[in-house]
Formats: sequence, structure tokens, C-alpha cells
Amino acid sequence: MITMKRIDVDTVSRHAGGTVVTGRPNARPWLPYTAAIVAGVAVIAAAYLIVRPAADVGCTPLEVSSSVEKDVLLGELAERYNKSDRRFDGRCATVSVHGLTSGAATDALDGDWAVEQPDLPRPQVWLPTSTLWTGQLKLLDEAAGRPAQTSGQYPSIANSPLVIAVPRPKGELLQRQGPLGWGEILGLSGRTGWAAFGRPDWGRFTFGKVNPNLSTSGLAAIIATYYAAINRASDLTESDLTNPGVTQFVRRIEANVSHYSDDVVDLLKNLAEADLSGGGSPASTDVSAIVTQEELVYQYNEGELSPTRGEKPKVPLVALYPKEGTFNLDHPYVVLPSANPEQRAAAADFLKYLQQPAQQRSFSRLGFRDHERNASDPLVASVRGRGTADLTYFDPPNPTVVKAILTGWDTLRKKANILVAVDTSGSMNAKIGDQSRFQVATAAAAKGFGLLNSEDQVALWSFSSETKQRPKAPYSEEVRLSAFNEKVLTNKISSLHVEGGTALYATVRAARRYMLDHYDESRINAVVVLTDGKNEYSKDTKLARLLQDVALDPQRPVKIFCIAFDEQSDFVTLDRIAKASAGKAFDARDTAKIDDAFVKLISSF
Repeated sequence: MITMKRIDVDTVSRHAGGTVVTGRPNARPWLPYTAAIVAGVAVIAAAYLIVRPAADVGCTPLEVSSSVEKDVLLGELAERYNKSDRRFDGRCATVSVHGLTSGAATDALDGDWAVEQPDLPRPQVWLPTSTLWTGQLKLLDEAAGRPAQTSGQYPSIANSPLVIAVPRPKGELLQRQGPLGWGEILGLSGRTGWAAFGRPDWGRFTFGKVNPNLSTSGLAAIIATYYAAINRASDLTESDLTNPGVTQFVRRIEANVSHYSDDVVDLLKNLAEADLSGGGSPASTDVSAIVTQEELVYQYNEGELSPTRGEKPKVPLVALYPKEGTFNLDHPYVVLPSANPEQRAAAADFLKYLQQPAQQRSFSRLGFRDHERNASDPLVASVRGRGTADLTYFDPPNPTVVKAILTGWDTLRKKANILVAVDTSGSMNAKIGDQSRFQVATAAAAKGFGLLNSEDQVALWSFSSETKQRPKAPYSEEVRLSAFNEKVLTNKISSLHVEGGTALYATVRAARRYMLDHYDESRINAVVVLTDGKNEYSKDTKLARLLQDVALDPQRPVKIFCIAFDEQSDFVTLDRIAKASAGKAFDARDTAKIDDAFVKLISSF
């Protein structure tokens, strides 16, 4: 199993740390979410407590930790609550909200909050994306021998079912077939693809999905797949997970994954960009569908995820609800044991406030269903969706079953064919503290290798320019494409020689050509490029030509993933190269983010 920090990044485009979204007057939840500004906002918030208006004196302070797909809205609602002059038992409350991914909050509640999240106050109320997280925290508490922090059933403040989002012409074609199941949609043969529905011109069928180790929607998707396999809506057991027929069903679906992602919002934003740039017929993606939350389909269709916010896509998405049922992300309202009696009373009043019609309408404007799972008319119309009476929901499995699913997923996921190209140009000798850039980068790469699967195939190249060690070409094969061997890769990468310029374009082109020559249609085929600079190779300087050469072939996709390392990296160009191939560029120009970038990159495979 992959062992990594739970990040839960499926509904956000910002990843690092927590965000302060205070509910006090004059809050500014739109501030950029960098570590420095988070610290600055924390200082401002602390100062505000000192000079808070007299009307707030004596009010019970209540700290709320919200998952990041709704933290800004919660901050706005908290500010409205604080200004409303509400009273409960003759008292008032001042509610503050900070944003933190559900996985990061789980880790902080499992450990020492002050150590895990030093810039954020410990909450008395936790609002994760799903009760899947409360179940996992309960397991962690039991393993640590301490009282459970999340042992109860919790009310919802909003809901969003998991759906299969498909561009409208394809989605309407599938809807005309009548009720279809998870296997009938996502299990379409990659070879037969859309020909099974009379449209061979639409080519292969592949879908985008987020890594369940990092994402609530990814975890919900794999749980829904297991439920579909057993044809039940409840009582999923560990013995079900080992049933050969069940594992075959799950493997068949995973085989059609285009590539995994660390963030479903990125998948949708890339699709929106391809839609607008491609005149509604995106050629820069091989994704036929995306498994995501319903509210994100609504936001996509309303233009909230477009490159120009508010610009609606030319081809909107349709939400499909498989016939076996789907999983609901229930956004529970969890009052933690850290709350004292006054804070518990304040939390109860804030819950009542959030469930009132005016506040529920605010959730519906973001595409959420209300706290009773009812959908608004605009939501149903936008996503071509269904009302509450027309949906079947799977029950959340026992937390031990969820843990077993995560443990076993690594053996069932689609395997990868990867060429890793490491920049060994002379600039990698520059110092970062007492280490060179190369030492920092290769140490991060070695950690990343540890997250790969033993059944993956990996090749290693080095590149710079022609040197005495490499006189004939600016790149060279260090480890041939073969079964992943962590020790061999780690030893080889640490022994590479640093010298020369950066032949970025020539190397990327050659690496893609190599992967086409070694293409394996049963695997994710990809090139990974780690560089600290920009193209410096005079023999190959035409970016436009490179973008044409690496453009995605939907029938034989080779995706390029780049990590821009150190502040000298040309991230803009790397991003263009990655997007041309339907891959992704990771920004680690702040070298402190290099480890995190590798975790997110490896989660794509």
C-alpha cells in the first residue's frame, strides 16, 4: 500500500496548509493562500480579538475547521451569524472559521494539533467532507488507546452525491440507453470504447479519477465500485473485498483510468480550458468522463472552473447516476470533545443557523443539495440531474472495511509505464543551504520512488547537454525501462554527474518518442521531467514545434508531467508542455515544496 499523508485535495485548487477564513467582521477570505499570508492573517485575527467591539465582549468563542470546498462560504455565513445578534440561553457566540482539508484535519486531530497545524487554532467544531473521515479518525483513536473523538452519528449541513460527469452529447447518448451501472459505463472496453454505443468516431473510453489515498471523492468512487460489484447498497464486508469476482470487476473499471490525479478540480479545470480553446471539441484530452461530486459538475457548467471565471463551457457536462446507486458526501457537523459546555451550546445554535432556509440557499448557489439531500431546481436543470426520490445511496461501510479498501487498492489500480528524466545541468550545483539543488531534488525523487508499485515499469534518463561523459546526445539512458526496482533507481540517481546546459526541448521530445516505441496500452504511459531551469540548448529552441510534437494522441496517450524545481525554473513553459500532452506541471519553485510535489505527482500513477 502507498503510505502517505492524507491530503484530501479533491475539491480545491490550493493544497498547502490551512487557510484562515474568519467569521469576524471585516474578514477577507479571498486572500491568497500562501504560508506567509496565512501567518499574516493569523496575526491580524489575533489582534482583532484584542480590539473586538464591545458588543462582542462576553460572547462564547467558537472555532470551526471546515473542509476547503466550503470554507469561504462558511466564513461568510459565520460573519453573518456574528452580526445577527443571535442569542441562545441568554448568551451569544463569536464564530471563526478556518479552512483545512479533511485529511490534514484528520492527521492533526490524531496527533498534536499545535505541532501539526501551528498557524491554526484547535477547533471545537469540525466540518469534513464526509463521515468517511470521522470513521477513520475513530480507528486512529482506538489504535492509540484514547477515547474516540468521533463516535457518534452527525447531522449534515449540505450534501453532494458522487456522479459520473460526461460531456453533454456523450452523456445524453448514455442516458438514452436506459439505466446503466458503474461497470456498464466505466467498465467499457478501452479498445471498443464508444463503438459499443454506435459511435466508433468517438474513439476509446477512458475516465479521470482521483487517488483515493488523497481524495474524498476518489475514496468514495472506489467504495461505490465495490458496492456495484456486490450488487448491494449496504453491508460491504472485508470478505467481499477478497471475492475473486469482485476484484475482477474493480480491476476492469480501473483499467480504463486515463491517469489518476491528486485533485479533481484540476481535472475539471483542464477540461474547461480544453473546451474553450478547442471550440467545444477538446482534442487535448483523452478523458471521456470524470468521477466527481455533483456540486462540481454544477460549478463547471456555470463557468466557475473556467480559465475566465464565469465563462460557461461550450459543451457542458451531464451528471450520470449509476443504476446500482451512488455514494453521498454528507458534510457532517461534528462537535469535538474539546468543546466546553458553553461552546457546545454555541455549536448547537450555529448548526441551527446553518440549517435555516436562508443559509441553505447559500449552499445551493454553490451546487450543493440541502441538509436533507434535496436538490434545487437550478442544480437539476444545469447537470440534467435527478431529484432525491430518484436516487439510491450506498451506506458508508464500517471504517475497518474502508481501511482495507485503501490497503488493497494499490494492487488493483492501473499500473504505469514511466520514463523519469532528471536534469543534471551545471545549475543543479547551486546551493540550497548546505546542500546542492541536485542533492535536494534527488532526495525528493528517491522518496517519490518509494510510493511506486512493484508492478510499475520505470526507466531513468539524465539530461543536460553534450558533455565529455555524454558526447553524442544531450540525454542518456541510465536505467532501461523495466520492472520497478527502488534500490537500483535510488543508487543510480544519486551517482549522476552534474555538468552542462539544459536541453529541455530535445529531451522531452526524445523521451516521448521512446515511450511511444515502448507503448503498453494496458498501462498509464508517461514521461516525468524534473528540472531547475529553462531550455538552454541552441540546437533545439522551437517551443511551438515541441508542443506540436508532444500533443496528445487520444488513441496512444503519452502524458508529460513536469516538476519545476527552484525559482529559476521556467514553470510557464513546463506547464504548456504538460498541458499539450494532457499531463500536469507541479510548481516546486519554493524548494520546501519539492517532497509534496513528488507525492502529488506519484499519485497520478
